[in-house]
Amino acid sequence: MRFYTNYVIKKTSVRKNGAVPICIRLTLNQSRAEVSTGITISPSSWDEVRQLIAEDNRDAEVYNNRLKKMISKLQDIYNRLVSVGDEFDIVDIKNEFIGEKRTKGILEVFDYYLKTIENNIGHGYAFSTLQHYRVSRKKLYQFMMSVFNRQDVKLSQIDYNFLNQLDMYLKTEFKVHQNTAWNYHKHLRRVLNLAISMNYISKNPYSNFKVKLLEPHRDFLTMGELKQIEIKNIELERLSIVRDVFVFACYTGLSFADVSKLKNDHIQIRDDGNTWIIINRTKTKSKCIIPLFTKALQIIKKYKEYPQSMLNGKVLPVSSNQKLNCYLKELAVICGVKKNLTMHMARHTFATTITLSNGVPIETVSRILGHNSLKVTQIYARVLENKVSEDMNVLKDKLGL
Repeated sequence: MRFYTNYVIKKTSVRKNGAVPICIRLTLNQSRAEVSTGITISPSSWDEVRQLIAEDNRDAEVYNNRLKKMISKLQDIYNRLVSVGDEFDIVDIKNEFIGEKRTKGILEVFDYYLKTIENNIGHGYAFSTLQHYRVSRKKLYQFMMSVFNRQDVKLSQIDYNFLNQLDMYLKTEFKVHQNTAWNYHKHLRRVLNLAISMNYISKNPYSNFKVKLLEPHRDFLTMGELKQIEIKNIELERLSIVRDVFVFACYTGLSFADVSKLKNDHIQIRDDGNTWIIINRTKTKSKCIIPLFTKALQIIKKYKEYPQSMLNGKVLPVSSNQKLNCYLKELAVICGVKKNLTMHMARHTFATTITLSNGVPIETVSRILGHNSLKVTQIYARVLENKVSEDMNVLKDKLGL
């Protein structure tokens, strides 16, 4: 990295008295910047060869000493930035010299955002959210090291081209799906919005770069496939528990996070005499009021006398989401279900097979699932081709067609 300075008199900026300003030109590699010295002189008083003010100027000694101190300060700034080891450029040297804040790196702001999430877990943020953002930060770091060979990139350098290269890198290097890439971009967009709030940048580069979100395919189990899992005799206790937790989610629509925190306090008998689950969703904090079907109640009763060391105060013995989804793959093979079983599929099965397919209004389903918007629930409704077929057959019979 090559850094040097020289004085330049700005002959194009002549003052009314004929004096011209002296500037210092900074050069770092091939980049240039200029800073004002605040000194003006007659053009004839400048010695270009010796790079100083000639002695015929009465203030020559004072001005020349001031100029030397400025050059020395600029060199000290450069040496300090080199010793720190952070990435910097000519603008950083100039900004520090004139007293402006050095441009922040994107990972500096990202780490601040992560710290904010970490400090607010349980108060608007879940630990899983922190984990997702950590993955996004790691992918961003890998991208910058691979493409730019830099540990961080300044906020001012993040533009359309940067975001486009990141998008291509995610899809080619990590083979991620379009919607997964969208999620990484969503995290980065929020970090950049934070940078705007902190006055580091004035505009979010995502205003020019758009990432398309494809409509996701919501897979679910048919009633026949769910029955296969329910009636299968499973001798291995580990898989038997996983089957029960999965089936329970199919009949309640609870996500993994909500099933894993379910306690006896969440199960209440209401004025109608029926047993309900009353719980605030972990993800959205919205209140869910879920009727407990007989099969879900049977599973709860099955584990009522289960060792408390395994239940840990919860209704069901739920392992980690990672383990649970791993065991569900084994369960699918044993039960002969040729679908990728996940806890999220159980939620889709409840919405699609258990409720919507049986004529439950979508508004009611939305309330049970704890969705903040009916649009989210409508995603499930779009897959109900079998329900359309059944309804049309009923209509044909009525009309005699």
